[in-house]
Amino acid sequence: MNLDPVAAENQGDQVTLLLDGLSCAACVLKVQKALQAVPGVNNAQVNLAERTALVFGQAQPAALIDAVVEAGYGAELIEDEQIRREKQQTQIRHEIAQRKWQGIIALILGFGLTFWGLFGEMSVTAQNHYYWLLLGLLTLAVMVFTGDHFYRKALQNLRKGTSTMDTLVALGTGTAWLYSMFVCLYPTFFPENSRHLYFEASAMIIGLINIGKMLEAKAKQRSSTALERLLDLTPPTAKVVDELGEREIPLQQVQQGMLLRLQTGDRVSVDGIIEQGAGWLDESMLTGEPLPVEKQPGDKVSAGTTVTDGTLLFRAEQIGSQTTLANIIRLVRQAQSSKPQIGQIADKVAAVFVPVVIGIALLAALIWYFIGPAPQLSYALVIFTTVLIIACPCALGLATPMSIIAGVGRAAELGVLVRDADALQKAASADTVVFDKTGTLTKGEPLVTGLHCFNGFGDMQVIELAAGLEQGAGHPLAKAVLTLAQEKQLTLQNPSRFNTLKGLGVSGIIDGKNLLLGNRTLMSQQQVDIAAAAETAERESAQGATVVYFAVEQRLAGIFVIRDPLREDSIHALQRLHKQGYRLIMLTGDQEKTAQAIAKEAGIDQVIAGVLPEGKAQAIKDLQQQGYNVVMVGDGINDAPALAQADVSIAMGSGSDIAIETAELTLMRHSISAVADGLILSKGILRNMKQNLFGAFVYNALGIPIAAGVLYPIAGILLNPMVGGAAMAFSSITVASNANRLLKFKVDD
Repeated sequence: MNLDPVAAENQGDQVTLLLDGLSCAACVLKVQKALQAVPGVNNAQVNLAERTALVFGQAQPAALIDAVVEAGYGAELIEDEQIRREKQQTQIRHEIAQRKWQGIIALILGFGLTFWGLFGEMSVTAQNHYYWLLLGLLTLAVMVFTGDHFYRKALQNLRKGTSTMDTLVALGTGTAWLYSMFVCLYPTFFPENSRHLYFEASAMIIGLINIGKMLEAKAKQRSSTALERLLDLTPPTAKVVDELGEREIPLQQVQQGMLLRLQTGDRVSVDGIIEQGAGWLDESMLTGEPLPVEKQPGDKVSAGTTVTDGTLLFRAEQIGSQTTLANIIRLVRQAQSSKPQIGQIADKVAAVFVPVVIGIALLAALIWYFIGPAPQLSYALVIFTTVLIIACPCALGLATPMSIIAGVGRAAELGVLVRDADALQKAASADTVVFDKTGTLTKGEPLVTGLHCFNGFGDMQVIELAAGLEQGAGHPLAKAVLTLAQEKQLTLQNPSRFNTLKGLGVSGIIDGKNLLLGNRTLMSQQQVDIAAAAETAERESAQGATVVYFAVEQRLAGIFVIRDPLREDSIHALQRLHKQGYRLIMLTGDQEKTAQAIAKEAGIDQVIAGVLPEGKAQAIKDLQQQGYNVVMVGDGINDAPALAQADVSIAMGSGSDIAIETAELTLMRHSISAVADGLILSKGILRNMKQNLFGAFVYNALGIPIAAGVLYPIAGILLNPMVGGAAMAFSSITVASNANRLLKFKVDD
């Protein structure tokens, strides 16, 4: 895997289309091909469950809409998430209501004809000839009234030389009705035992499929609840404080630089920096972290979080589509529309599925007509209709999209942002997790835990000179020394000369004194005698501390003992990963002894220490060559080469734009527990997708032969077309319901 953030997502503008008329996987392929054929389109992702398309590139929206319409479907440009949500919910509510009444009307007629058949005669006689003609016309009216969408789309497909689920429904029900009408019009043309009518089957099939589509739409609606909860986090208004006083304005009117007030219970409207006051904020829906976080002046607040206690003023920085929450919503929608490799299996099958099913139905009907029992014509019709109806590829098309929508949404609730669904499949297949040490396993905030002075130098003198020298350095170890000086309230002099010695330390001059601060190698190169500190340094290193040597005028003045403590949850999270069977490796530029001590405390299996940033990618490559599938966990910036080389990259962070845009999985809270949550959930999502695909394939693998009558010679079993319709509807509902279990997926503690 080559991680290229530019190629990965900056494929040009991103256009969202709300689609209308999609019914199965074959529809998805038609629309996707139509969009990808538009000049300027780099990639198109069509989601059957959401009925949306994400299109990347420079194509004009009007050209994209025209392409979808030309393919026989409806499309509408969506430029705002709230507008998309409202229109999508309206569309789904309309579909649920429409399919409900269509299903009920068709079933009333179907059941009525069925009961008539139970107590009367379902074949044409001289006495009931005209009654059946009238009922046939009534059935046609009901079929058109409640199933016009099937026939209209089937006709469009025929004109374009393609086929979808609608083709199968229209062919099956239409053939049954036409056969029945011919029997009514020309009864003497048919043998007496072949004059059975199938008006009730046509009506019942349309009714059952409509009811199935209604239940399927409700299940789809539930699968998007996680994303909808994210959208609900944005408040409609904000309290602005200016020369006019304090007033409430619509969110759309908030501009960068405005001063906004937050009080207990308020939800943050935009991203910004606190200027006055303090408070506790609940960031759980953004980070997955359940405990409120204390915020003070200078701290950042993010849109969507809630003030649980306190009052504060903050300056708006990122507004509208620039906020962290907006980025999260964009990433979630993008991932929900993406397709893992396992989902491409269904695409390949769907491309040929409908024509193959029609061929099987015709072949089975011909076999029954020529070598089946009497009445051959009736049996042939039943077989043809049942095979067409039971084989509708709805479940196949929903198998992976439903799992992805529910799973990616659940991941967002746990504070794990998924960049692409394929990353979930790769993460589920990984067996090795490699962690950067500083800032990932540890807090990334080294502290001086000990100071040992030599050759007559005192503590304050050493701290003052060393901290003065470190003022020009940006290394975390330098910050540890500076923090110690601040705690001692020392006044620091600026160095008259300062040099950074890569991989060694720093040097400079303060008050005319030549100073050196760095590792043992630096002292050795500068011929500073450190024998007096050897025993102390050895002991501290063995306990996991980093030892920094300080020399004044080539004489050892002291050693700083610096520790970067493990995060509170690191050990427990690593134990969870061990239970899941992962091999855990620490990859660090720190010295071997320090790294080994921390690894022992944390429960790490292997340590790769003393590696420079440019060597980390090679270390990952070496592991891959040994046959490991590697997940790399880093900060998303310093570890970019290693993240790029790994099979799956996970960025630790607080939802910064850089982290979000560089890793396949981004953790919105800085916690190894989130890594465990993400990897465990990825296995659950992959398992759910496999269950859905297996169920869809098995359903068709068993349903089609049974519908074709393979059990009749053995057990005398022959499916009624109505049973086929019910089975088809049930298969789609089962797939959708199974995927929705992911919305309540619980990660193990």
